[in-house]
Amino acid sequence: MSPTLAGDLSLLAGLASAVMTGVFLAFSDFLMRGFREAGNVSGMQSMQALNRTVLRSVFLTVFLLLVPGLIALAWWAMAGMSGAGRDLVLAGAAIYLLGAFGVTLFGNVPMNRKLERLDAPEADYWSLYLERWTRLNHVRTLACFLTAICLVLAARWGVM
Repeated sequence: MSPTLAGDLSLLAGLASAVMTGVFLAFSDFLMRGFREAGNVSGMQSMQALNRTVLRSVFLTVFLLLVPGLIALAWWAMAGMSGAGRDLVLAGAAIYLLGAFGVTLFGNVPMNRKLERLDAPEADYWSLYLERWTRLNHVRTLACFLTAICLVLAARWGVM
């Protein structure tokens, strides 16, 4: 892979991660507070509906495509790069895979599945859900932001 192509792919992945940052930030900043203020029944039903619609979204496509894309970019970095560019790509990939994808897979998704199985609002679970899900989402937001920074810096300074 040429340095120009590597830089372009790092920049593209960094920008995609920045988009993910914006989506997760919206949840951390105001969506989850809005669901809380809607009350137990409306808030829970709204989150259930949102969780169903996200399965057919551009967001999910980008979120999931970043996984093999970053694995491939990290593999290429290990095989064909050295120095700061290599380190930034590897750091960005690791942060995304653990902090965004891993937290989603092992934290947020199981909570979403449990919430989906509830027919009637359970105030205790909904309260726990709001607190824990939002805390995990803060981690995803930060992970995507740090990934974006690493990959954009790799594209700008490290890959050449």
